[in-house]
Amino acid sequence: MTGGRDEAAAPPVWSGDPEALARIVARRLPPALVPLFAASFIRSGLLYEEFVYRLTVGVVRDAGLEPALREASTTVEIAARAGFEAGRAQVPLDWILRQLAVRQVVERPPGDGPERFRLAGPLPDLAPAPVREAQRDHDPGWLPSYVLAETVARDYPAFLRGAMAGEQILFSPARFRLWLEYFSNDNGLYAVNNRVGAIAVETWMPRPGVILELGGGLGSGALAVLQRFADAGRLADIEAYWFTELVPVFLNRGQRAVLARFPEQPVLRFTELDMNRPFAEQGVAPGSLTVVYAVNTLHVAHDLGFTLGEVFAALEPGGRLIISECVRPRPRQPVYAEFVFNLMETFRAPRLHPDYRPNGGFLTPEQWRAAAAAGFRDVQFLPDIPALRDEFPSFYVAAIGATRPA
Repeated sequence: MTGGRDEAAAPPVWSGDPEALARIVARRLPPALVPLFAASFIRSGLLYEEFVYRLTVGVVRDAGLEPALREASTTVEIAARAGFEAGRAQVPLDWILRQLAVRQVVERPPGDGPERFRLAGPLPDLAPAPVREAQRDHDPGWLPSYVLAETVARDYPAFLRGAMAGEQILFSPARFRLWLEYFSNDNGLYAVNNRVGAIAVETWMPRPGVILELGGGLGSGALAVLQRFADAGRLADIEAYWFTELVPVFLNRGQRAVLARFPEQPVLRFTELDMNRPFAEQGVAPGSLTVVYAVNTLHVAHDLGFTLGEVFAALEPGGRLIISECVRPRPRQPVYAEFVFNLMETFRAPRLHPDYRPNGGFLTPEQWRAAAAAGFRDVQFLPDIPALRDEFPSFYVAAIGATRPA
């Protein structure tokens, strides 16, 4: 968590005409992206944002936070008054309070000194189920995201009190199926990251060469890239595709998924790789890669500057870093995906840097530019979130490209 206020941050769009918003977005998108962000997708995004808000209100009630919010207090003071575990609760609690402040359920009294929060009135009584059913009627493909968020919400009070670790909640063996369904190209919320990323790789890959994917997870990102190149008649441009992943069970599942769809591709390689360790020690030779690719991975690097330095060294001159990320439009703006991922220590507590990593979680466009400034050139966004955010403040998806100078 960082200090400071975010009065300049535009609030997310909570309601609106999806058709009108789709027209706004389409004016800012290249033609290849327009079908991904049609009115149907935007309606689903608005519904999911509402669902997460309602889950957040439920967590406040179930965790017994209301008495702790009756007088204006800092996040630290509120956590202590509520009996929360100080270290792990601070970031997710700050997110909860900022989320409720956007909805004016919580107010932030003006004044000097640390930011303070208090309830603006009675906590609203909002059931998440009607929103989930509206999503089911509109597009059931998004429901894996609903199931994951609702499952996490049930254990949130125990996490805040220190009774359960976030990794225990998220990654217990009984919940592995949730991740199979969430990190899937059948899940509309997550698939858009893979599709935007695949378009970016096919567009920005400078020449035939070698792609290394960091944090390939369960394989949906690689499948989207390979399918994009196949549809464009460019599979031969991929001289090698290194699918890397640190978690063995994810690596094995990802390998099976990719080989099931592309069984006759000798260019595919599958190996463990830890982005928090030197790449050369793990078999990635300096200057050997044309593209380093990742989907929603680099924001959990422990030391982003170190990992970007390893990527830079591994790229050949003129090679490209291409990532598809959930991007925070403005500093400290709450993003709905953080409701779940704030439980992960690697997500909420990386090594901080005053210029580009002032807090854990997702980065703004300006922070990505600052992070890439140490060596990379030609930082680009697809789509251009800085141009979009005034008209559509809750547009969170973008690919980011940067070039190692030739």
